[in-house]
Amino acid sequence: MIQISCKNVTLGYEGVAVVKDLNFEVSQGDYLYIVGENGSGKSTLIKALLHLKPPMSGEIHMDHSLLGGGIGYLPQQTIVQKDFPASVREIVLSGCLGRFGWRPFYGKKEKQTAMEHMEKLGITHLADRCYRELSGGQQQRVLLARALCATRSMLLLDEPAAGLDPEAMQEMYHLLEKLNREEKITILMVSHDIRAAAAYADHILHISEEPLFFGTKDAYIQSEIGRKYTGGMKHVGDA
Repeated sequence: MIQISCKNVTLGYEGVAVVKDLNFEVSQGDYLYIVGENGSGKSTLIKALLHLKPPMSGEIHMDHSLLGGGIGYLPQQTIVQKDFPASVREIVLSGCLGRFGWRPFYGKKEKQTAMEHMEKLGITHLADRCYRELSGGQQQRVLLARALCATRSMLLLDEPAAGLDPEAMQEMYHLLEKLNREEKITILMVSHDIRAAAAYADHILHISEEPLFFGTKDAYIQSEIGRKYTGGMKHVGDA
């Protein structure tokens, strides 16, 4: 099942195009990395997929299951967010707001959903801890659990491993791989880490003002631009 289809999409600000003629599809269960240099249009594409900014031209079609907050979004963290004075449980639960409706309290179903995702990510022992007291890797697990509370089918992640130490980074990559392979959750990850993309992705979209590549990971590694950025990687262990 195709969940997202972009056809001849041009994105930009105030009449100035940032990226032109985007054409790609995302099917259920895909693991798509969106890569490119700063200013290439990755953040603008995120806003378009979240319906925060309409395309200048072209069409973005989404499966009905993704409409109305059906995408679990994990944005880049700011310094202010890292210092947020709330408990882990409260932050994870807040991901249920869009999925179950805006209500002045959380019901049994929301609390059960939050607990299930905390267990899945190994953070139940942190439930009563203050978020700002956690390590960077622990904070990202909390935010990932929050994003999972918002969706049944798709995660959109903006540089989820940025700022993490190497061990926490690998743990994050392995968690996402497990969610994709075992839970069949579609993952769209915006990242500068092209070597990780070549290791973990099913498909890669490489953009830089215009689409430079869209296709399978193997085809990317063998392409001219793929060879330039990955050095011809072949194995996950090379990441």
